Amino acid sequence: MILLIFVVWMLFFDENSYLSHVEYDKEIEKLEIEKAYYQKEIVKDRKIIESFENEENLERFARETYMMKRKNEDIFIIEYDTISN
Repeated sequence: MILLIFVVWMLFFDENSYLSHVEYDKEIEKLEIEKAYYQKEIVKDRKIIESFENEENLERFARETYMMKRKNEDIFIIEYDTISN
């Protein structure tokens, strides 16, 4: 009887219960997936940063991403209406 009460207590009510461990395992899996995603993003960003060693690539990135321009030129942005009738 005492053993049964002890087992029930350890499985459901204790701070280190089985249910807590299941929740922790789910959280660990979620964090590992998130970690893998960010590691891929870091690799991708490092490649972009390495390409900035070439000044032409840096200028192209600035122009495309931040719409920067040289002092003596004008830039026209053309937006198309994509709504279908």
